[in-house]
Amino acid sequence: MSGAGAPQIAVDGQGLTVEIIASLWHTEIMDGLVAGAVRAAESAGAQYRVTRVAGAFELTVVAEHLARQGADAVVALGVVVQGETPHFEYVCQSVTLGLTEVARANAVPVGFGVLTVDDVQQALDRAGLEGSKEDKGAEAVEAALSTAVALKSLA
Repeated sequence: MSGAGAPQIAVDGQGLTVEIIASLWHTEIMDGLVAGAVRAAESAGAQYRVTRVAGAFELTVVAEHLARQGADAVVALGVVVQGETPHFEYVCQSVTLGLTEVARANAVPVGFGVLTVDDVQQALDRAGLEGSKEDKGAEAVEAALSTAVALKSLA
């Protein structure tokens, strides 16, 4: 599991707004990721909103819109499971590069909570559900909010 060595991030998000964008594919996994993201935002004291989109590919354009609207942080949550065609590589690369560009172009932290996995079990292990080994939804919010705090301290 990639969670070994992960930092424990406690962030004070009072006064910050985090926009959580989540795809609709793989309902059980996505519900776990969203629940973890919401718990982390509430624990940090940040204001948040959850917006659902069709799939992982659609995360980028909504992230761009919300970053331009003044969000302190954006978190993108999704699941892309390896299939039998190159579609997996195209979607994963597009989403990764797109979200990176949103963060860079707008100087707004984008928490990357898009699971790119070989099979559904790997996603379940990372979804923050009962029995999961990791909570990538919470981790994405914590990373984005801690980066937003760091950016504000540099202003």
